[in-house]
Amino acid sequence: MTVTLVTYDWVPEFPRTLVRDLRVRWVLEELEKPYNIETVPLNPKSDAHCAIQPFGQVPVIRDDDLSVFESGAILIHLGEGSALMPEVKRAEVIQWMFAAFNTLEMVSGSWMQMVLAQKFPDFFGPAPEDEVIAYARQAMNHKLRVMQEVLDGRNWLVGDFSIADIAMSDVLRAVEGLGALADWPGLSDYVARAKARPAFQKAMNDQMTHWQAADEERQKRDAG
Repeated sequence: MTVTLVTYDWVPEFPRTLVRDLRVRWVLEELEKPYNIETVPLNPKSDAHCAIQPFGQVPVIRDDDLSVFESGAILIHLGEGSALMPEVKRAEVIQWMFAAFNTLEMVSGSWMQMVLAQKFPDFFGPAPEDEVIAYARQAMNHKLRVMQEVLDGRNWLVGDFSIADIAMSDVLRAVEGLGALADWPGLSDYVARAKARPAFQKAMNDQMTHWQAADEERQKRDAG
């Protein structure tokens, strides 16, 4: 049965490349697995949406009778038994996925939210003081330094490309555009390798096509 990916029907322009359905699109493209798209509104959150994702977020997938939310859980579910999660390295792959989401993204996401609050206070709320942002940057840089050391001499985290690299490179990609990797060329190279993969490029193109179609639909509705 074809996987169904649930994502938003439309979001504003600035966060579009950060919506985490991209991670799911990416792994599905790596696996050459077809999928369908189903949409939910960003706001207001519907009861039907919250029934499959209690926090009213995306992504969610339906795979046969199973519904799974949280991008990390989805990556593990889809990657299980494939070359993206080889059995002999399963624990290592999961270890680095947890490192991406629990160790790195916890500090990088916090810093990113503060920086975006400076740019989009109506969406992210008032920005904290500069010294708070600087402290968050310092905390993030400590983790980035460790990751650059880990990746020194490696193309990927666990031998061949795996779902751990989808997780880690996407966490890094999210802050790359805000200048977070300027002092970490090894991490910039790692993200560039990940983004050069045909599956990533297909996933990104499909995601952007989805948002563009949503824009056109809204324009037609507004004009009518």
